[in-house]
Amino acid sequence: MNMMPFEPTPTPQPKCRGRFVSWLAASIAGAVIGSAATWYVAPKWMQEGTNTSTEAAETAAKNEALPLQPAANVKTNMIDAINKVADAVVGVVNIQKQVDFFSEQAQDTEAGTGSGVIFKKDGNTAYIVTNNHVIEDANKVEVALPNGKKVNADIVGADALTDLAVLKIPADGVTKVASFGDSSKVKIGEPVAAIGNPLGLDLSRTVTEGIVSGKRTMSVSTSAGDWELDVIQTDAAINPGNSGGALINSAGQVIGINSMKIAETGVEGLGFAIPSENVKPIVEQLMKDGKIKRPYLGVQLVDVADLSDDVRTDELKLPSTVTSGAAVTAVEPFSPAAEAGLKSKDVITAINGQKIDSVSTLRKYLYTKVSIGDRIKMTVYRDGFEMTVSVTLKARESSQS
Repeated sequence: MNMMPFEPTPTPQPKCRGRFVSWLAASIAGAVIGSAATWYVAPKWMQEGTNTSTEAAETAAKNEALPLQPAANVKTNMIDAINKVADAVVGVVNIQKQVDFFSEQAQDTEAGTGSGVIFKKDGNTAYIVTNNHVIEDANKVEVALPNGKKVNADIVGADALTDLAVLKIPADGVTKVASFGDSSKVKIGEPVAAIGNPLGLDLSRTVTEGIVSGKRTMSVSTSAGDWELDVIQTDAAINPGNSGGALINSAGQVIGINSMKIAETGVEGLGFAIPSENVKPIVEQLMKDGKIKRPYLGVQLVDVADLSDDVRTDELKLPSTVTSGAAVTAVEPFSPAAEAGLKSKDVITAINGQKIDSVSTLRKYLYTKVSIGDRIKMTVYRDGFEMTVSVTLKARESSQS
């Protein structure tokens, strides 16, 4: 797989938890670092944080999976931008087998719908990026093309931790391929549009318009545990069914994959998209390997901040100054952590000098800052004393859970 260049992103146009109970219980609840990864958002603001030629925007992505190129200089408008991308946005249908109450026979049932973006056409095959939660647990996936035709799709690969998946379909009927812009160049206040299928295929390729409201890191819960997700925040309306669709800029470039929204009483205009700069490496590896290979540590953990003062003092024997970190509830036999001598009730507070204040920050450091085979130094508190433990990271075997 060739590495992919950045496509220009244009300058935006002005727009008018008591005691432990038992370590076994905590172990069951703890996140397993390195496990394979359904999105449900728990808001936690961690941080806040260009013009291209029309011809380049239309012809990019023909020979590469997800091209992103540096910025150039031409103005365009949102109507033209939407027209460039709309036919590359498709419906995605998650079909699961359910047992009929009366016949007691398994039947295919539509479990949900979402959206996807065609990003590559290669011979007789077209490739689509969507959210993992759109296709998770599906027995079969269908794609609804802009012309109304439905075709069966194969899952090339999926990663629940980052909520991304790649599908492939026959290229017949595919008339447009989306270009991806460099989301790192996106400015707060820049006009954007979200394209997808809110509330189902009956409202296919609906467009909502807004601005980039912010760039943030949010805490989300996945089937692989907590994760700190970088997102583009927008006030463009994003509703159920929009997941996996495109967030585009005024040059018709996809700068994000719509993923979630905050749905609470009194809350409006809080939608989020996975930035294209983060989509790119995940899609590349899914295209190549069908899965994401990450370093494996082999521990179960719980946030120190979620523990009572008594547990931190009596069970973990932590100094009063240590109120955060990742407490080890269990160590898997023969794992890198076991080989390094990590023990239950150890508290990890730093890796290679980088502060670790939660399970999710530990996971994100492992998955984004280091690689399989690296030797890392972990700052650990054991029985009240600070120590350093060196761990050589390994890849998780497919037979491991």
